Amino acid sequence: MSELLSGDAIQTMLAKQAITEVVYGYCRALDRMDKEAAYEIWHSDGTADYGEEIYQGTGWGFVDWVWTAHAAMSTHSHQIANVLIQVDGNRAVSEAYVTVALRTLPFGDQAEVADIYTRGRYVDQWSYRDGRWAIDHREYITDHSVTLPDADPAPHDPRSIRGPEDPSVVLFGS
Repeated sequence: MSELLSGDAIQTMLAKQAITEVVYGYCRALDRMDKEAAYEIWHSDGTADYGEEIYQGTGWGFVDWVWTAHAAMSTHSHQIANVLIQVDGNRAVSEAYVTVALRTLPFGDQAEVADIYTRGRYVDQWSYRDGRWAIDHREYITDHSVTLPDADPAPHDPRSIRGPEDPSVVLFGS
């Protein structure tokens, strides 16, 4: 039991919890359309590789890219599972499974609404700098994706708001 309570073990647990909360906070930032919070997952020199078909470049550049894509959706929801983290001092690596559900808006002559479900993994390299854990490099791997056309365009819960009026944003204060 004393090994579990060593200073190193406690620091590792604290680092793992901090990294997990950054990943969770990132998904929340995307779903609530809080761009500044979404930038915070990366260090300013962090990079993102979502594959040639999606995006390769800076982490902040990815946030800008995904903002445009998400603004063209009526709703979106990101969930994280199976978070595995290894910490080595001020550096860490992680893998987190992500499921993303997107609902398109009717576009132009297209009156149809489609639902897009994607499952993948965030494979991240982290460092602790300037008092916080953030990503140095992310590789996103798509494991499965399906688009379901002609989705039921039934309205979603009106309390689900992509912005500062959402009940969770009000509750947490940001």
